[in-house]
Amino acid sequence: MATNILMPALSPTMEEGKLSKWLVKEGDVVKSGTILAEIETDKATMEFEAVDEGRIGKILVPEGSEGVKVNAPIAILLDEGEKLGAVNIPAAMNDIKAAVKAEVPAAKPAAAPAPVAAAPAPAPAADGKRLFASPLARRVAAQKGIDLSGLAGSGPRGRIVLHDVENAKPGAKPAAAPAAAATGGGIGVAALPDARMFYKAGEYEEVLHDSMRKAIAKRLTSAKALIPHYYLTIDCNLTSLMATREALNAAAPKGKDKVPAYKLSVNDFVVKASAMALIKHPDVNASWTDTAILKHKHADVGIAVAIPSGLITPIVFAAESKGLHEISNEVKELAGKAKDKKLKPQEYEGGGFSVSNLGMFGIKSFTSIINPPQSCIIAVGAGEERAIVVNGKIEVATMMTVTMSCDHRVVDGATGAKFLQTFKQFIEEPASMLL
Repeated sequence: MATNILMPALSPTMEEGKLSKWLVKEGDVVKSGTILAEIETDKATMEFEAVDEGRIGKILVPEGSEGVKVNAPIAILLDEGEKLGAVNIPAAMNDIKAAVKAEVPAAKPAAAPAPVAAAPAPAPAADGKRLFASPLARRVAAQKGIDLSGLAGSGPRGRIVLHDVENAKPGAKPAAAPAAAATGGGIGVAALPDARMFYKAGEYEEVLHDSMRKAIAKRLTSAKALIPHYYLTIDCNLTSLMATREALNAAAPKGKDKVPAYKLSVNDFVVKASAMALIKHPDVNASWTDTAILKHKHADVGIAVAIPSGLITPIVFAAESKGLHEISNEVKELAGKAKDKKLKPQEYEGGGFSVSNLGMFGIKSFTSIINPPQSCIIAVGAGEERAIVVNGKIEVATMMTVTMSCDHRVVDGATGAKFLQTFKQFIEEPASMLL
């Protein structure tokens, strides 16, 4: 009997993905374990294996399709000797294809900038009232055959914007104007105007959101809005750490072609110090749920890695039990896989704590947004020479500013402060991490 091959959920949070590439074609015989396709999620590109054996009778979703919902049929697998003509192709596929196609409109060559002229007056609606709509909304409405007079705008002062047109159907009845939020005077995400209404066509380039950028926007907006952040900042003296790092790197055994077995960075010490401090302060190594606080038994530390399409946080699991050279090599390996979009979900999901380091860019200090389900993240600035006072005398030392963002539902102010004190001790006295 024919079987529908469904869009897989390759991670617990995946809702949709991009079918990047089919690795089989119609008529191919596949077995359990055969790689069928490459699926791009918001974080990585992963291979999708067949579960059953049979013959690919029909590919329903073409490669390159974005926004394919989890559990949507993407192909039909036929049994031995079965013919496609005897199989009912899912009727919903027409709707799926339409939705996928509408998700990312085909890019159009930019028109030459028109001479600057006064903005046209709003066109009158059928009832004689003035109709306010952005130029982009008018153009898309004309392409889709949508009567703008049948829409209620969600933009400022009821102006019709692209979002209103995209969610409308030809011949749709006027919708009720969106009510203002119960609190905040109507100010909120839904009330934000489409930025395109402020600029003339031809004066900007539209770069369509990929799945990662959409996920980052959704996840961080939710985290910032729903998690009660507060911030703690501390300065760490790196003088001893820099000397220890130099000595350890100089003593690194040489392998093939005289390449050192490891090369420690300041960030490797930061990861190790974070892990050790988390074990000493289990109230920080925790996650919030509506019914309980989850205290983690190991220090699983995420490392923020910048990649061309956004940011991803692979995790060094049980970092408290690993040496500096092991952490260093693991971080390099994870960063390489992240930039190639080859991370597996189990390598970046979960964790109890994160480190974001912008010191290599010369940033002195900054704050980070908490990465749920974690409750804390530290933002690490550059190590720089500063004048400090020691025993009443001014000295020069290499200092580093660290700011921790905390979820106040989980970590109280005094708890977070004690954690940072311990972290500072480990950073300023690296040998204490051996105790």
